[in-house]
Amino acid sequence: MKDLRADKLKVPTDRRSFMKKSLLAGTATVGAGLLASKVASGDQLNIPPTQGDIAILRLLAAAELIEADLWQQYAELGGLTPGQLPVETAPFTPMNSYQASFMNLDSDGPQYISSNNLDEQSHAAFLNAYLKSIGATAVNFDEFRTLPSSKANPAQQIGRLTNLMNLTVDTSWYTRYHSATNPDFGAAFPQALDLVSVPAIPRNNADYNLSNIQAIANIAAFHFGFIEQAGSSLYATLSQKVTSAEVLKITLSIGGDEICHFLEWVDFAGNSVQPAIAPLAAANGLPAFPNFDATVNPLLQTNLIFPVPCEFISPNLPKCAVIRPTSPGQIDALGAINGFIADGLFLGQPKKFLNLLLEMAEAADSAQRIVF
Repeated sequence: MKDLRADKLKVPTDRRSFMKKSLLAGTATVGAGLLASKVASGDQLNIPPTQGDIAILRLLAAAELIEADLWQQYAELGGLTPGQLPVETAPFTPMNSYQASFMNLDSDGPQYISSNNLDEQSHAAFLNAYLKSIGATAVNFDEFRTLPSSKANPAQQIGRLTNLMNLTVDTSWYTRYHSATNPDFGAAFPQALDLVSVPAIPRNNADYNLSNIQAIANIAAFHFGFIEQAGSSLYATLSQKVTSAEVLKITLSIGGDEICHFLEWVDFAGNSVQPAIAPLAAANGLPAFPNFDATVNPLLQTNLIFPVPCEFISPNLPKCAVIRPTSPGQIDALGAINGFIADGLFLGQPKKFLNLLLEMAEAADSAQRIVF
C-alpha cells in the first residue's frame, strides 16, 4: 500500500527480522527488528494510519459535521448573543424567550450552548484537516445542505444538514445512566419521556410567544443529552479499533470533550423535570413535562449527574462507573448513524445522503486494530 503519511516508516531489509500481520488489505508492514529496538528503548513505534483508521476518522468527521450543523442552529437561536443583553443596553435587542427558557434551566445555559457549538465546529475542521494532512480525502456534505432553516429571528436563512423541527428524541439515555445495568450485557431501558415529532427550536417568531415556550427548550435539553451520549459511546467504541497511536490520541482526546458536553446536558435535562420548571402542562401541541421528583424511581433521579456504577467487562467484577455502551453492535458507527436517522435529524434529506452515511459507518465498523 502506498504510505499515507509524509514521515513514512522505514522497514529494515533483513528478511529474517521482519514480522507481518496484515488484517486489512494495504496495511503497511513493520520490521520486527525495528519493533524490538523501539520497545527496548521505550520509544513509541510510529505506525502510520491504516485504511481502517482512515475509515474511522472519516466517519467521525461526518458525525462532527452533522453535530456542527445542529449545534449552530441551537446557538443561533438560544446561544450567547447580543440579544441576551438587557433592554437598557440598546441598540441591542432584548433576550428572546427561548434563551430565557434555557436560563431557567441554568443561568449559564446560553453560554454552554455557544461553547458546545464552538467545540463541534473545531472537531469537524480538525478531523478534515488531519485527513488532508495524511493524504486522505476529507468529508464534504455541502451538496446536502438543503434543509430549511427556522423562520424565527435571528436564524440564518441558509441550507442545513439537519432538521430540528420534527424530532423523535430517544430519552432512554437518561434512564440508562441512572441504572446499575449495562447494555453491553443486554440490558434495555425505558424512555424517560415520550418526545415524538416535536420541535427543539422555535419554528417561527410566533413560537416565542407561546405560553409554554419552555417546553421547546426542555425538548432541546433532552436532545442535547441524546446527541452527546451518542458521541461519547461512539468515540469509546471506535477507539478500540484504532491502530495508529496518533489516531488513538485524536479519538481519545476528542472523545473526552464529548463526555464533558454530555455531563452538562445530563444536569440540564434533570433541571427541566423538577420544580420550579416542572410540572409543565401540555399545550399548543407541545408535550407535558412531569415532575420527576414526585416519584421514587431511581431511574428518574434529577440531581444525579454522574453515571451510576454498573456492570463492566464481566458481571463477576465489581460495578464501575463508565461510559456505556462501548461494544460492537450498539452505539458503534452504524448504531450512531441509525440513531440519528431514527431521531428525525435527516427528515427531508435524499436517500443518497442516508446511504452515504451508512456506507461510511459500515467501513468504520469494519476496521480492525492491527497488533504488531
